Amino acid sequence: MAPETATPQADARPSRRARLLRTAAALVLIAATCFAVGGSLRGAGTEMAEAAGRPGGVLLLIAALFANAAGLVLSMLSWRVLVVDGGSTARTSDTARIFFIGVISKFVPGRIWGVLAHIQLGKAVGIAPERMIAAFGLGLVIGMTTGAAAGLLVAPAVFGAGAWVFAPLVLLAAAAVARPGWVGRLVAWTMRLARRPDGAAEGSPRALRLSIGWACASWAVSGLHLWAIVVLLGAPPLLSLPVCVGGFALATVAGSLAFVLPDGWGARELVLLAPLGAVMPLSAATAAVIASRLVCVLSEVAATGAALAWARAAGPLPTPRPALQEGAA
Repeated sequence: MAPETATPQADARPSRRARLLRTAAALVLIAATCFAVGGSLRGAGTEMAEAAGRPGGVLLLIAALFANAAGLVLSMLSWRVLVVDGGSTARTSDTARIFFIGVISKFVPGRIWGVLAHIQLGKAVGIAPERMIAAFGLGLVIGMTTGAAAGLLVAPAVFGAGAWVFAPLVLLAAAAVARPGWVGRLVAWTMRLARRPDGAAEGSPRALRLSIGWACASWAVSGLHLWAIVVLLGAPPLLSLPVCVGGFALATVAGSLAFVLPDGWGARELVLLAPLGAVMPLSAATAAVIASRLVCVLSEVAATGAALAWARAAGPLPTPRPALQEGAA
């Protein structure tokens, strides 16, 4: 009987440490989120107020918020396909919670925090750390590849007749959809370099294609938020649509590469100015870029809050009966 009474005492200390770490991590994320929201409001408050005062301004800004939030949901579905491809039965509400906490963790400098958050939260729902690392790596490669492909939409507006030189890149993106196995091999090679088990990185072709499809849909929908903003600021609707979708995807990829910056601040805006400057005055393009940052931050925070509320409403996972008790019975 003595060992049985000692076990809870041995588990109590790690439990308290885990609670302290979770509390500290939550406080850091809240502080970083507040800083991101506050900085965006200071930078874009004037532009947003002026835009809201224009005819139809409020409706277009609300549409921009919903468009980016919908794009985030599609991105979550793209990532979730990779997570459950390993046979996980995690609920959609739980995976949404993990994904969106990872989204706001990008406000903290360094991409490693998002990986750590995915690993720790994945353990709580029974997903192996190797599966979470592989899904993170696969999702990152797919997101950047499809984002760069979507970025080619800006070529006609920026380069005019010379845009044909980018045709090989379009063919390369199509080949990635037809033969997606190279994505898994690339991530597996990276995991071997990091001395991590690479078996989980071998995603099935069906899962990789589904993930690529969801990712493409995500870029197409999320770019509509920028289109609503530039149309509100006077840009021609038809000409600016591909520029906004492609420009936002390209700028987001550039911001992801600048991983030392919180959410790619500065890098994303600098890349986005060039394509927008081809369809509207530079002053209006600058205002649109600043307003886009605020819309993205607000929609990300709102989507994260909705995901947390959904996971809480779904309740805790059912606790399986320990194998020791079954054997004793």
